[in-house]
Amino acid sequence: MPSNPPDPDTRLPLLHPADLSPAQRLLYEEITGGPRSDGPQLFALTDTEGRLNGPFNAMLFSPRLGRDLQELGAAIRYRTDLSPRVRETAVLVVAAVWDSDFERYAHEPPARAAGLTEAQVRALREGADPGFSDPHERAAWSATRALATPSDPLDDDWYAAARAALGEAALFELSTLVGYYATLALQLRLFRVPVKESGP
Repeated sequence: MPSNPPDPDTRLPLLHPADLSPAQRLLYEEITGGPRSDGPQLFALTDTEGRLNGPFNAMLFSPRLGRDLQELGAAIRYRTDLSPRVRETAVLVVAAVWDSDFERYAHEPPARAAGLTEAQVRALREGADPGFSDPHERAAWSATRALATPSDPLDDDWYAAARAALGEAALFELSTLVGYYATLALQLRLFRVPVKESGP
């Protein structure tokens, strides 16, 4: 499979669009032409040569599984009942737990666009209490912290309180979000994907 030479800062070569197999090309077009490409571009999907940024380049190395993974991400981002504020808060909680620079880079701008203040974004970056006054947002933040922390027991008392505050559907959606972004954080760490401020 042709590719560009490896970047010394990362473990994977960045695949150029001209070098993609048919299966890779299909996934590439689904990522760059799907819902992520609509609206304001707060995170560049590609660099100046058209190569995918962040976790998406890695997905091209296993395009069948990559398609399913990126589709799950699109579903979490665009087809849940989580508000943009709750969703971006939850992603930044995962980024803090995993110390994922790339997830912070990609999701702090959407968090600000969703209405989080700079102080709230900074608190989430530091793993601190963002001080939400809205009871639903505070419950979602608290639940996400518990879901993202492997040592949290998630006991019956915790579950009863979380269910009363958020409901089963939101807990399902939050737990799916935590699992997805933890997977991306692991892959970003595994392949040493750097934060690069380049792109259209």
